Formats: sequence, structure tokens, C-alpha cells
Amino acid sequence: MLRYRDRATAGRLLAQRLADYRGRTDVTVLALPRGGVPVAAEVARELGAPLDVFLVRKLGVPAHPELAMGAIAEGGVRVLSDDVIRELGIPERAIEQVAARERIELERRERQYRGARETPDVRNRIVIIIDDGLATGATMEAAVLALRERHPARVIAAAPVGAPESTARLRNVADDVICVQTPDPFSAVGLWYEDFSQTSDEEVRQLLDELAPEGS
Repeated sequence: MLRYRDRATAGRLLAQRLADYRGRTDVTVLALPRGGVPVAAEVARELGAPLDVFLVRKLGVPAHPELAMGAIAEGGVRVLSDDVIRELGIPERAIEQVAARERIELERRERQYRGARETPDVRNRIVIIIDDGLATGATMEAAVLALRERHPARVIAAAPVGAPESTARLRNVADDVICVQTPDPFSAVGLWYEDFSQTSDEEVRQLLDELAPEGS
């Protein structure tokens, strides 16, 4: 299995798998911030499609925040990983506390990344929603379900790397799932990148300024 040099390299390889959408006027590329943005930027460039963000926040297990027990997305959508919650015995009160905290961060990022731009209109459009990797898949699942409320023509979940069970589960909610690699065992997204340094807010804003839809 291939380790990507960085997110931009991974994005260019992912774009090759999405080449059928190149040059179409009905495609919108959406990124899950922050790590998904540099990946999605390369895809948007290759396809000649506009880029925007779609805000989703992972709900981390209280004692182990890197482990997802669910996610929340724009539009008030919440997805929970019932298996994780049941196995760890996480009480409802703890879930609500984490969700409330992440909702504040989601709103902050929306103000910071989108500013005065309106949320992209995806009605009757093909939406390619991209992250830098799919571990539990909860974040991507929340994004797909939230996007469904906006009546797109199709929703395609895409990532350079993902856990086999997560990509399989996403096929139940997305119209298509494009994943360059599905290694087993998977372990963690960061293991499949040589450079997995944190994407900054400034980098996100710069990429959006460059590739956001005209007139936005």
C-alpha cells in the first residue's frame, strides 16, 4: 500500500479516480475542513470545479478524543456510532456535552472560512465531498446525510484512503464512494501520509479564496 507524501499529492491521485467528472458544469467539490481542504483543492483544480467547505465536526470519545463516537454537520444533522457508544458505555449526558462544545467550534469555523459567502447551493448538482481519510467514517456519513437535505442530484464521498468497513458502510448513504486505497488493517489516517501536519485556518482560507465559486 502507498503512503502519500502529503495531502496535495493524495488529492492529485484521487482526482485521477474522479476524471469522469472533469469539465462538467454541474459538479461542486466540497471539503471537510481542515485536512480535507488541500486534498479537495487538487481535485477541484483537476476537474475545473468550484471548491467550498462543508462544516462537520467529529464527536470524540471524552477520554479518547481522537476516537470518534459520532459527528455533527451543518443543518443540525447528528450521526452516532452506536457500536462505539455501547462498547464504551458512554452516557447520553457526555454525548450532549461533547456535541454542544463541537457545535460552537462548527459555528466558529463557518464564520471564519465562509465569511460573507453563502452556503453553496447544491440543488440538482453532483456533489463530491472529500476528506483526507476515512477512519470510522462518521464524519463523512454526517456530511452526506446533511447534504441530502439540500436535494443534490448525486452525492459522492471520496478520500485517498479509508478503512474497508467504513467505506462499505458509506455505500449505504452515498450514491458512490471513491477511495484510492482501503488497507486492512487500517489503524489511523495519519499512518498513510509521510507529512500529516495540521492544516492551518490560513491555508484553508487561501485555498477557498483561490477556488471558491465565481461571484461568491
